Amino acid sequence: MTKLFTNANLFAYSVCIVITTTLLFGVPTMARTTDSLKTYKKKRDLTKSPEPKAIKSSKKTGNIFVIHKHKASHLHYDLRLAFDSVLKSWAVPKGPSLNPSEKRLAMQVEDHPMDYKDFEGVIPEGYGAGTVMVWDRGTYQNIKEQDGKLIPFKECLEDGTVEIFFDGEKIKGGYALVRMGDADSNKWLLIKMHDEYASARKNPTSTQNKSVKTGRTMAQIANKEKPSPTTRAKSGQKKKA
Repeated sequence: MTKLFTNANLFAYSVCIVITTTLLFGVPTMARTTDSLKTYKKKRDLTKSPEPKAIKSSKKTGNIFVIHKHKASHLHYDLRLAFDSVLKSWAVPKGPSLNPSEKRLAMQVEDHPMDYKDFEGVIPEGYGAGTVMVWDRGTYQNIKEQDGKLIPFKECLEDGTVEIFFDGEKIKGGYALVRMGDADSNKWLLIKMHDEYASARKNPTSTQNKSVKTGRTMAQIANKEKPSPTTRAKSGQKKKA
């Protein structure tokens, strides 16, 4: 994998975006308690919301990821990485880019339960109210190395420099997540690496607008239309070898 950048000058680039996004979305709270789902549970009324319960999974799911398209007060994308029996989560206002020259702001939010990987539907009035789509999903690999050896993913998260390879139905290739500021900062940048999957022209967030789980559009999910067997997940599906 090609290394694409250093941390120099990234903070200056993102200051304006950070201020704007903070005003729009508020400042997320990272879950750093013993129970990493405590913040998730506190923010929601799970007796009314169809979102999964705040239960830490005991099942081994492997290194899966999911990207939710979320039309709340403002449309954004939620990147979630399975790690330590929860989904580490970042809100990405503009969604992932295939262009290495574009640095996308990613605000780390509270950990989500593993069952959230399959959640698609409408969140009622309250925190996060709006329509949620399973926009992409697949697996990821940690590719961050030092002296020819992989750095444990936990260390990458703690150090604030994550390098991963996505094998999704829509998103593929190497990406970096770089934290801005100190260890308590929630502000990160999501950056595409230079590889065969990079493109300055393609924009999947504009052209691929259907759920990889049900094949529905955001409007169909909002209207609670049932998935059609003939149209299920046509957009972004992996081709069979």
